[in-house]
Amino acid sequence: MFLTGFADEASHDPAIQIKATKELGWKYIEARFVGEKFLADISDAEFDRFCGMLEESGVGINCYGSGVANWSKSPRSEEDFAATKGELLRAIPRMKRLGIKLIRGMSFKLTGDEPFDNPELESIIFRKVGELVKICADNGIVYGHENCANYAGQSFKHTLRLLENVRNPNLKLIFDTGNPCFTFRRIGNPPYPLQSAKEFYENVREFICHVHIKDAVSTINPDGTVSTTYKYAGEGNGDIPWIVTDLLKRGYDGGFSMEPHVAVVFHEKDTEENSEAVAKKRYDAYVDYGRRFEKLLAECRKRAAGK
Repeated sequence: MFLTGFADEASHDPAIQIKATKELGWKYIEARFVGEKFLADISDAEFDRFCGMLEESGVGINCYGSGVANWSKSPRSEEDFAATKGELLRAIPRMKRLGIKLIRGMSFKLTGDEPFDNPELESIIFRKVGELVKICADNGIVYGHENCANYAGQSFKHTLRLLENVRNPNLKLIFDTGNPCFTFRRIGNPPYPLQSAKEFYENVREFICHVHIKDAVSTINPDGTVSTTYKYAGEGNGDIPWIVTDLLKRGYDGGFSMEPHVAVVFHEKDTEENSEAVAKKRYDAYVDYGRRFEKLLAECRKRAAGK
């Protein structure tokens, strides 16, 4: 078992990502943005420099947190599929050089008002995700699907349906504890309630290979939108203490990866105003989040051991 995190929440500067990781005493980063681009999209020169920095620091990359088939990609768009397959194909040689065996991927976004529960649309999603997973399998890489704003993230039933239809041992799950807090549980008929992280986890835990630690409190507004406040691990509705304890009881030996969002949401734009103070806030929040989770993890270990 090891601790890691999306260090680009501390800073997009790879040197500062490494600094935050070493300050926490951790050995890994879950790489997403290096500078202002995804790991697969930086230049060869930038990638070479990044590899050199990692080698010199002794910090490794446990997972590539890619944008493959994510919440910005439409399942019906062949242009989006070509772009997402292109990212995967660019990523693989870099993952091999860095010894990364796990990529975070998804299963495409909701398109307009079209429901996901449409056999014709599902067949497109299963085929396209299956093709991406096969590329990974052919290269000795696990496609870790995250329960986010995508097809399989709509409920545990959608996740199980994806697994049943793709049927590839290299398709496993990355479970994010925080995403259910603000995602509708699309089972049955609307209006939908928000998901329960515990319910989602209990139904998919046998397929989990990696865990993202995020926590939040959300409310459904009168207009049907969701308002979310991100919290430190264990302070929101992500059922983190229970889930982590259950994982430990079951002998989980994978990673716990911090994705705090408490200082900044990754896909929101930064402002230039008071940028030095914002940079310090981001860095401090990431390190503080990691340290707080270490304390929570120690408590969960005691509970798992019956102490």
